[in-house]
Amino acid sequence: MAEQRQRSLSTSGEALYQILGLQKGSTNEEIKKSYRKLALKHHPDKNPENPEAAEKFKEINNAHTILTDLTKRNIYDKYGSLGLYVAEQFGEENVNTYFMLSSWWAKGLFVLCGLLTGCYFCCCLCCCCNCCFGKCKPKAPGEDDYYVSPEDLEEEIRTDMERDGDSPIVLQPTNASEKTQLIGESHRSYHTDN
Repeated sequence: MAEQRQRSLSTSGEALYQILGLQKGSTNEEIKKSYRKLALKHHPDKNPENPEAAEKFKEINNAHTILTDLTKRNIYDKYGSLGLYVAEQFGEENVNTYFMLSSWWAKGLFVLCGLLTGCYFCCCLCCCCNCCFGKCKPKAPGEDDYYVSPEDLEEEIRTDMERDGDSPIVLQPTNASEKTQLIGESHRSYHTDN
């Protein structure tokens, strides 16, 4: 079955047009018109004793489905049934990438890189040494973090206040007018203390 599938895949993109009796590059109207005509002719209900008609009807439906879908039609026109198979396996957005990477120049570039570097392991090793072990190494969680106990923090605040001679802030403003009011009160108390 796989061997038969491999032989049926082509890169020309003409077989589906031939099934519908059309030339490559036909318009959507021509595709629909030909599909209707052939579907009526080979419909299983009109040919109950003919199993070949049912197979032909399936082929006609498949050709119509692919050629009326704009994305699938573009892939088929460019890469043939092999392109449709690749789209089925890897997704429609990856078809161009697949064929680019399987082109002769991409394979040649891959071989050339292997010959120039001596191995393909060097490229991976270079990236790993810089990113995993070198300067670009990600920091482990908590590597630069340090813990300050609440007692140490309170002691640090007390020593800062004693050194600066300031009184601790007891209230925290909740809105702008209260903040302005607190600032005003602190200026008044500062002027009255002196």
